[in-house]
Amino acid sequence: MKLHTLLLCCSLLFTGAALAKEAAPMAADIEVEKRMVAISEELRCLVCQNESLSGSHAELAQDLRREIRTLIAQGKTDQEILDFMVARYGDFVRYRPPMKPTTWLLWGGPFLLMAGGIAALIVFLRRRAKEDHAPVLSEDERRRAAALLDQSNS
Repeated sequence: MKLHTLLLCCSLLFTGAALAKEAAPMAADIEVEKRMVAISEELRCLVCQNESLSGSHAELAQDLRREIRTLIAQGKTDQEILDFMVARYGDFVRYRPPMKPTTWLLWGGPFLLMAGGIAALIVFLRRRAKEDHAPVLSEDERRRAAALLDQSNS
């Protein structure tokens, strides 16, 4: 029994080492890495879409961070790098796209969906309120219902 426990513990210890990945390469210069992180915080991961480029573990995000490091090494400014990414992937790549006719849907879409949802809810509730009214019983129907209730209580 002890041998089984020992083997289980050893296998669990070595499983973590087998699944470990190589650390992501950091730029040789700390300032370059800080700029890369600052720029990638402004960009959306195109795979995850709800995560910044700096926080994503997707392969595309790693490639884009590598590309940003290369552009920094070439002497590009932060704005030039952002412009390059927008030219390549469109305004959607930015977390805060500029307000222009091509991005109005990005800015106003959530509000349009919310307004449509509220309108649909109001229509649904009004229809349900009309259907919820109990029908008016005639005097004969009331007597029969009372008789049935009395019969079931007896």
